Amino acid sequence: MTDLKSLTQEQLKKLCQELGWQDYRSKQIFSWLWQKNATDIQEMTNLSKEKRNLLASGYYIGQLKPERTARDKDGTRKFTFRLKRDNIIESVFIPGKDRKTVCISTQVGCKLGCKFCYTAKMGFKRNLEWHEIAGQVLAIRKLVNQRITNVVFMGMGEPFLNYDATIEAIKALNSDFGINIGARRITVSTSGIPEAIRRYSRFPLQSKLAISLNASDNETRSMLMPVNRKYPLEKLIPAVREFTQIKNKRVTFEYVLIDGINNRKKDIRQLANLLKAIPCKINLIPFNPFPGTEFCAPPFRSVEDFAEALYPLLPAVTIRKSRGSSILAACGQLAGTTTR
Repeated sequence: MTDLKSLTQEQLKKLCQELGWQDYRSKQIFSWLWQKNATDIQEMTNLSKEKRNLLASGYYIGQLKPERTARDKDGTRKFTFRLKRDNIIESVFIPGKDRKTVCISTQVGCKLGCKFCYTAKMGFKRNLEWHEIAGQVLAIRKLVNQRITNVVFMGMGEPFLNYDATIEAIKALNSDFGINIGARRITVSTSGIPEAIRRYSRFPLQSKLAISLNASDNETRSMLMPVNRKYPLEKLIPAVREFTQIKNKRVTFEYVLIDGINNRKKDIRQLANLLKAIPCKINLIPFNPFPGTEFCAPPFRSVEDFAEALYPLLPAVTIRKSRGSSILAACGQLAGTTTR
């Protein structure tokens, strides 16, 4: 038996053609799966009983179900899902006044070993399939019973090391027959894989790009993010420039502030030079601690001083308010564990 959700729109169209059905049937099926969140093929009442029985003879509809949940006092909720092969992933629901955001994972664990990220402690298990990625949004929408307005690919794993599945998930999230989230409300965050950034710049949907930068020089970045040894700033920054030129849109640089490591005065000057003339926003993120870490966040006044010194030199500087830190659901804290 095959999970019907694992079939892309094109694969569903091909299946319908092989069964001798009209092409529009594939859109009906996709809509039942990704818009109406059907849990049983027999719910697809605009298909005849004969057609439903034929589908059910070879397919089932898989569902992501949380093994556990945790709620922060700020309203953030973390969901731990157990997948096939006994793998664990985590996703986060972040409610706000004007938006309801879901942070989703693209891999079980991560192979990049960033020192400020708890996921690195898991090591790498496997890539998620596209429907496991998009399915996190569908599952959380049902669990919180709220319309999801924004999706960020900022959970476990490096999306651009699972590029094809990430792109297919974006297409399902954006589809008129799917979850129907506007492309400009979908953001992919990457540690910086230049060839994938260039591929993404040619992806026709207008989904956004965020770069996990976290340092203003190669020495510091390579210490914090071993991926920089393969893709140093001299390779990363030109790919980002190319993205902004092709897409004609700005990019977000995420910068996790770690006390005494990357919040020095020289980092302000170096950041301004590094990002000069790139249409961008820099999002400062005070480090979120996790068990066993050697790092700590700077005092908040120091974070504000860093932002104030940087703002005249770059077009937009913001400070991200951490959400869900008490349940290990904030940026860099996902690792299949919880505190409550």
